[in-house]
Amino acid sequence: MAGQALTPDEYVDAIVQVAERDASVARVVREIVSLDASVRSSALDLVVAHLRVHAAARDVIDCIDALKRDVVAERIAARLAAPREGDATV
Repeated sequence: MAGQALTPDEYVDAIVQVAERDASVARVVREIVSLDASVRSSALDLVVAHLRVHAAARDVIDCIDALKRDVVAERIAARLAAPREGDATV
């Protein structure tokens, strides 16, 4: 039985939480969400194709697919734009 897909807000929260724990992830996510929508979608299609070859979990694929959505990318960009107080890396 497959789990229910997350809402856009839940994807944003999950991605931001991971980015807040790892500055290198935050930098990559910022780069991804700053791309033009069509470029972002094409790049993420390549990532998904690579991950499917390596049998990535469905929730990982779903999370990457969520990054293709403008509303998700915009919310993540807004949340990651301002570094947390006292932390210039995220």
